[in-house]
Amino acid sequence: MKIGKLAVLLTTLEEEELAPFEKQLEDVDFCLGRAGSMNMQKVISAVETAAKRQQIISEIVYRETHSLYHAILEALEGVTRGQIAIGDMMRTVGLKFAVVRGKPYDRDGEGEWIAVAFYGTIGAPVKGLEHETMGLGINHI
Repeated sequence: MKIGKLAVLLTTLEEEELAPFEKQLEDVDFCLGRAGSMNMQKVISAVETAAKRQQIISEIVYRETHSLYHAILEALEGVTRGQIAIGDMMRTVGLKFAVVRGKPYDRDGEGEWIAVAFYGTIGAPVKGLEHETMGLGINHI
């Protein structure tokens, strides 16, 4: 099972386009959401809040929050092309995100992993001057 691929598909496809992937989605926990801001912390918080509210990660188990945080940062590196900053650089994002938790390896000893994908727009804070962007982060729990 490819949790990163599922996360990317969830962010880029419309709901009706996901039908061929229903079987794979039954084997994972996932959530979807949207975040738009010039404030990076708001984007990170939106993903963390969604993952906790939808019980993808436990609020009381630190390693799960830590794993999610690193997957978010890795995904944001893709969105921002390696310069993890938006508002400070006079740019804004409008993103759809997916968080997918599963066991991507056949051996149980490899444990669970978490993937975060973003797809949307980034650009100057002027409507119509944005361009598409995407990022993917995967981390072990």
